[in-house]
Amino acid sequence: MNLKKSLLLIAVILIIDQLSKIYIKTHFELGDSTEVFSWFKIHFIENSGAAWGAKLNDFLPISESAGKLILTVFRLFAVAGIGYWLYDTLRKKSPQTLILAVSLIFTGALGNIIDSVFYGLIFDHSNGQVATLFSDQPYGGVFYGKVVDMLYFPMIDSVWPEWVPYFGGKDFRFFEPVFNIADTAISTGVGILLVFNKKAFPKNEEEAEIEEVDTMVNQSPENE
Repeated sequence: MNLKKSLLLIAVILIIDQLSKIYIKTHFELGDSTEVFSWFKIHFIENSGAAWGAKLNDFLPISESAGKLILTVFRLFAVAGIGYWLYDTLRKKSPQTLILAVSLIFTGALGNIIDSVFYGLIFDHSNGQVATLFSDQPYGGVFYGKVVDMLYFPMIDSVWPEWVPYFGGKDFRFFEPVFNIADTAISTGVGILLVFNKKAFPKNEEEAEIEEVDTMVNQSPENE
């Protein structure tokens, strides 16, 4: 994968991600849900924190606004770091598997940071109303936006049997997290690195020769 293909992939996914989020913000109230299939719903939530909705002020003695600002700044540095990683893989003409994975991770991180940096500045709130794009009364400011999530796959929506200790009678849902296109890109990129690790990070000739020598030494009669 060359630079043009990588940029095209980033642009396409980023456009789809942002268009889907803008559509949800301007057509759904917070908490609204539409069933597409029994196992797939469009469910609008906003995430002002890190993964799984966690917030820094849940763990540190700081205000929620300070925690949000720190998290957004951290995300900016993370996106910059991933962007440099992508540039480096392209410059070194790394394996296409690695370039594809890093391109996906970078796109997902960039898609979510756009929400965090700008959405509080261009939308009003979605609580009990459909948000307005480029509102005169935005719900936040730069760096204080919330990430829009809408993809929900409750493939199993049932109740724990009564005989199960502690959980008996309680609701059981799988898969419960609500996410977006950007999250999907990040997860796919990470999955590619895990599943196709050897293709993404092939050993160079020197490492292969050292490993071959070690194998020969270990298999020699003197070591038996």
